[in-house]
Amino acid sequence: MAAVDIKDLRKNYGKIEVIHGVDLAIAEGEFVSLIGASGCGKSTLLRMIAGLEPITGGRISLDGRVINDVAPKDRDIAMVFQNYALYPHLTVAENMGFSLRLRNVKKADIAPAVRQAAELLGLEPYLDRYPKELSGGQRQRVAMGRAIVRKPQVFLFDEPLSNLDAKLRVQMRSEIRGLQKRLGTTSIYVTHDQIEAMTMSDKIVVLNAGRIEQVGAPLEVYDRPANVFVASFIGSPSMNLFDGTIERSGADAVVRVGSLAVPLAPGSAAEDGTEVVLGIRPEHLRLAAEADAGAVLPMRVDLVEPTGAELQLSGEIASVPATVAFHGRPDVQEGEVIRLAADAASLHLFDKASGRRLN
Repeated sequence: MAAVDIKDLRKNYGKIEVIHGVDLAIAEGEFVSLIGASGCGKSTLLRMIAGLEPITGGRISLDGRVINDVAPKDRDIAMVFQNYALYPHLTVAENMGFSLRLRNVKKADIAPAVRQAAELLGLEPYLDRYPKELSGGQRQRVAMGRAIVRKPQVFLFDEPLSNLDAKLRVQMRSEIRGLQKRLGTTSIYVTHDQIEAMTMSDKIVVLNAGRIEQVGAPLEVYDRPANVFVASFIGSPSMNLFDGTIERSGADAVVRVGSLAVPLAPGSAAEDGTEVVLGIRPEHLRLAAEADAGAVLPMRVDLVEPTGAELQLSGEIASVPATVAFHGRPDVQEGEVIRLAADAASLHLFDKASGRRLN
């Protein structure tokens, strides 16, 4: 395993810059997920690390060794692709050992390496089969096995589970994370699935239009998004966001959202009159009690969606589309106006001009 250090990394296609001076440090043995909307540059960044995409500027280092101009096969990095990239005319064993054959490793040394990886992945019964005779999950294990036999310093994963059904994705993400922990290999994982990123990662990197918006532990990014983009992107359903203005009276402060006044927790640094964006996660809204009379948010319910584990409501608060997620099953009907409240400590406050977090 090895540390990966990226400094001021840039990528241009002609005159168009798609990666804008990215800085990222990944420690030995870390599992880091790159997440962002389609077209944000996460797969391009991964391919640049692998050497499959030339860089325009900046530096990529592996354990202190700059690898900008090192050929992909010499970078000691193994990549697992979305489409498995298996050779249909080769057996499972031959696919797994193919990279070692290219390195002119002796047959006597390839066989035990393949058997060891197959045992690790539960593929021993399938070594003589061809890819067409395997399920999607088994093919993905073969692709992982091909990477494992190389014993690389870094694993790269490019949305490896996107072709699998929902149940198999849950199983495979657990297997990949468990395998990474056993091997201890530094891993960089590209995904558009927030649940994958949250459950598998030591660290999440949120990308937007070729720039890093936030780097942090999964719950840190979820609980304290650095800006409005991260707040709106991380979380499903996404955070409710309302434009408002700070109103101060001594030490007390509220956010004025239309005709509503939402009290802030003591110690908020925002000045009187500051234009802000107020964020409230759907699960932090609750049915108001009598004690909440000064901070009630009326919501007209347009849609009631029972998901089993929770009840999701869609409607409007202060003429802004909003979502609520109840873990219980309150009796709420479409067309009803309900009274909601949120604890001041659960509110998120962002500067409207810059988008940066204020609390």
